[in-house]
Amino acid sequence: MAEKKTVGFHTLGCKVNQSETEAMTALFLDKGYQLGDFEEFCDVYVINTCTVTHAGDRKSRQMIRRAKHLNPEAIVVVTGCYAQTSPEAVAAIEDVDIILGTNKRHQIVEEVEQFSGVRKLLVDEKDTLTDFEEISMDRVIQKARAYLKVQEGCEQFCTYCIIPYARGPLRSRSMENTLQEARKLEKAGFREIILTGIHLGAYGKPGEAEAAMGKVQEVTLADLCEMLLNETSFERIRLSSIEPTEVDDHLLRLFAENRRMCRHLHLPLQAGDDSVLEAMHRPYNTEQYRQEMARIRAAVPGIALSTDLMVGFPGETDEQFENSLRFCDEIGFSSMHLFKYSPREGTPAATYPDQVRNEVKDIRSKRMQEMAEKNMLRYMEEHLGQTVEVLIEEQRADGIWLGHTDNYLHVAIDGPCRKNTMVQVQLDKIDGKLIKGKFIE
Repeated sequence: MAEKKTVGFHTLGCKVNQSETEAMTALFLDKGYQLGDFEEFCDVYVINTCTVTHAGDRKSRQMIRRAKHLNPEAIVVVTGCYAQTSPEAVAAIEDVDIILGTNKRHQIVEEVEQFSGVRKLLVDEKDTLTDFEEISMDRVIQKARAYLKVQEGCEQFCTYCIIPYARGPLRSRSMENTLQEARKLEKAGFREIILTGIHLGAYGKPGEAEAAMGKVQEVTLADLCEMLLNETSFERIRLSSIEPTEVDDHLLRLFAENRRMCRHLHLPLQAGDDSVLEAMHRPYNTEQYRQEMARIRAAVPGIALSTDLMVGFPGETDEQFENSLRFCDEIGFSSMHLFKYSPREGTPAATYPDQVRNEVKDIRSKRMQEMAEKNMLRYMEEHLGQTVEVLIEEQRADGIWLGHTDNYLHVAIDGPCRKNTMVQVQLDKIDGKLIKGKFIE
């Protein structure tokens, strides 16, 4: 009997990329491949790239070269946002065999098996990305939490962001197909499902071209969540990220009335100064953001509100940074994902004058991180002594089990747990970014 071929994946970037990697992994497994460790010998290596920052580009190139070093005879596939926006740069790396953009992942196994030694470049132009790419997960990876991508594309065109150019216009997975895929994940035993998208809050919204032809929005993200609550038995439904202006009354009511909706919202802020927000082309000001946070917290007590925040946007003054620092401290996020601005060729902000020096970005990032850690600690402290439900996700080498609460507290448990089960835990002690808890029989 022939030995199974192995495929190894390395994923950079966001939860959408993670979701897409899981779907591509399922395609390979369905064709008889064995999932290997990217850091070991594999027959096929797939690098799912990110291009949000220059660091993502650099890491992508490093992983491409790393793959051929591990097995010079391997087939190396590069896909994702970096491949979509900079196919020529990827093609200039001699170790690449197949280049897929952000729209042809469904044919990845076929392209690998038909590969004849001649490099393939399969990247569609952005304007041709009009249909949602539905990759069916006939075989899934056994984890405790499952990602389900339901939306693609973005038309916000924030001035610093390359993603609309990488992902194309808005398009959404149909309600029917989403339910079909969700039931597969449900049957596989997942307890929690995470809905992901490039602009998740725009689920169901037609792209500009479709809207110009008269197409109207018939369903919303809230409609999708309500359907999944009614038609599936997942114990938890979580949203990956949503714009602060898109938590409508219907969605907020679902969070308030149904505890199966995880009490966690990731709401990108990017800057806490109105002038900077305007220059970024963000669709709100600080007062609107403040009011939304108060509205959400009033409706859903104990909810975790996390965010993305950028420092060093072109032209950001010391005063504007201080405004951001104070505003974020006022909001008191449960966690913050911090970025130092990185110019992306092809975006308006890359050409703006008054680019902030790297050493200034470093100082501002450190100060913002210190404030973020203070507020995260305060949020964690508010939960000490409480008994909470934790979904067990993995076990460390020392035997300690790790999992998350519905409001995204990361919990460490020393007790008789099992992966992919819900357990009652009393939260006792903070240990870095973890809360240690006592297993309750």
